[in-house]
Amino acid sequence: MNMGLAITTCLRKYAVFQGTASRSEYWYFFLFYIIVEAIIGHFGIIGIAVEFALWVPLAAAGVRRLHDSNHSGWWIICPVVNFVLFCFPTAESRFRLEF
Repeated sequence: MNMGLAITTCLRKYAVFQGTASRSEYWYFFLFYIIVEAIIGHFGIIGIAVEFALWVPLAAAGVRRLHDSNHSGWWIICPVVNFVLFCFPTAESRFRLEF
């Protein structure tokens, strides 16, 4: 997934906390969030509004990313742990074929 597709996917799934998100989807959107915050964050009330507007899809993508690595979405509450869990690969059991 490229950065543009990741951004549009996360914004399209604005408050969808169910399902999964790949590592590239989450990290590209996180990078977009950091870039926007660096540019817009210095504009007072507009910066705060943009931050809150982008925080919801970032949290939703984070929960979906945790689901993709086969972890509970509630880990989003613990910042240190969820940062490590975001780096986990996609859960193997979801793609294993059983005969």
